[in-house]
Amino acid sequence: MAMGAAQASPDGYVAALAGWQRMLVERLRKDVLAAAPLDERIKWTHLIYFSNGPVLLIRAEAKRVLFGFWRGKRLREIAPRLKPGGKFELATWELREGDSVDADLVAALVREAVRLNAELGNPAERSA
Repeated sequence: MAMGAAQASPDGYVAALAGWQRMLVERLRKDVLAAAPLDERIKWTHLIYFSNGPVLLIRAEAKRVLFGFWRGKRLREIAPRLKPGGKFELATWELREGDSVDADLVAALVREAVRLNAELGNPAERSA
């Protein structure tokens, strides 16, 4: 987390945030966890959600919040604002102060990302 020291737990991560970033991360976290059974952890200093490997991330930074999916390039029909990055399938949605994300859209993205991991395997493994 660019705004302070790394946190040991997801609750600690959220508690360390303030203002619009905290409100947005709280909302995303609630909607993500309501959409599918996921293992929520702190990894690489931000929130990572797992189901047969990493599914998505929520990362608060000083001027933005990233909402990203390991198989995000395959999710762009659901959310065209997902921006592909790198040579893998990761795509992220950059959220800024004043932005919001519809709970139904979050649920659709999460469910499809979990389904893709179930079908295609762990995206963190090279053969996936």
